Parts: sequence; C-alpha cells; structure tokens
Amino acid sequence: MRARQLQRRARSTERLVELAQLTSGLAHEIKNPLSTIKLNLDLLSEELASSGSERDRRNLIRLRRLQDEVQRLHGVLDEFLRFAGKMELHPQVHDLRQLVEELIDFFRPQAESSRVVLRASVPAEPVACSVDAGLFKQAVLNLMINATQAMTDGGELLLRLDRQEDQAALEVIDTGPGIEPEACERIFQAYYSTRPGGSGLGLPLTRRIVRLHGGDVRVHSEPGKGTRFVICLPLANET
Repeated sequence: MRARQLQRRARSTERLVELAQLTSGLAHEIKNPLSTIKLNLDLLSEELASSGSERDRRNLIRLRRLQDEVQRLHGVLDEFLRFAGKMELHPQVHDLRQLVEELIDFFRPQAESSRVVLRASVPAEPVACSVDAGLFKQAVLNLMINATQAMTDGGELLLRLDRQEDQAALEVIDTGPGIEPEACERIFQAYYSTRPGGSGLGLPLTRRIVRLHGGDVRVHSEPGKGTRFVICLPLANET
C-alpha cells in the first residue's frame, strides 16, 4: 500500500514538472512577440507625439492605452516565470537588520509618492539568518508593494524585526482597509487577487521563497484595521 502511494505521488510530481515546463515554455513564446509589439508601439507613439494634428493626438491616447495593457501583460508574464521557474538559493548568513535598512532606503521614494509614511523597528542585537539576500528582499518587497497599493489614501507602513526564541520574525504592518476573512484564507493561492488588475502571483511567490528558506509567512487582518504579514525564519547557528 505504501509503495503504491509513493508511486502515485511520484507520477503526480512528474506530471506537475512536465506541466510547469510546458507552461513556462508557453509563457516565453508569448513574451517574445509581446516585446516586439511593445517596441513597435513605442516607435509609433514617438511618431504620433511629434505630430500636431488633432487626429494624431486622439490616436496617441488610444495607443498609450494599448502600451499600458502590453506593459501589464509583460509584468504578468515576468511574475509567472519567476513563480513557475526553478528557484535556486545561494544563502549566506546576513544580519536581517541590514537587509531591512536596505529595503527601507530602496522603497522610500515609492512610499512617499503614494503618501505612505515608511518606518522600521529593529532590535539592538544582530538578527542573523542564512538567506539568499536577493530573494529575501524580493519576498519582503512584494508585501511592501501590496501594502502600499492597498493604502489608496496614504497611511503608514511599518517593518518590525524581532527575535523569537530560535527564529526571526519580520512583520510588515500597514494601516490600510484590511482584508476580509474569506480573502485571508485564499490570499496565498496563485492567481487570487483582491485588487483589480493584480496578477495574483506576488504573495504566492513570497510564500514560496520563505518556505525555501525553511520558514513560513502568515497574514493577520481585520477589515478597517489594517493588515499584518509575519515572515518567520530560523536563526543561523551561532558559532
């Protein structure tokens, strides 16, 4: 019985791998001509922008809508390829306080343009974890972007880092509208999004990255009272 279960699981895994390879290849096939379309739209846009006629001005408005849609589709494909593709970790021991500081510096201009006050709270002692710095920052950045987009009228975004026994906990806390309970249950599912036009891949990608590091991510939210995501990661062994 146990052997048959393992065989079925192995066959299922093989089918999933084949499906991932197929869909990834299909995404690349779509992305290449999409890039060509984008280039030609850009060239046509430049030509229309240099014309002073009223007809060309109206056509330019329509063209820019097409450019926006092509750019959106390009972004969806990029996120899909990151989500479906093979992800290799290159972990090193980092003090997460430093990575949080780098994230704050990088994201501050976007936060300010969205009227979001960005703050950080870190402990006095180092919080050392073995992480792939680039992937870790991508995982946290996805949460920061989502939080900022949710606060359409501005607000506050706090990154709070702490040590909890044998793990590090990084909280991403916003003062946005919050998330309905039924949405919280589905929020890490691929292609599920509470935002019109959202790809629904940012949060699943964040969870995948965190779990590859041996950690997990949780969401706590209440409508009207903001949202708090918590990333937990094992601390590095102290020598």
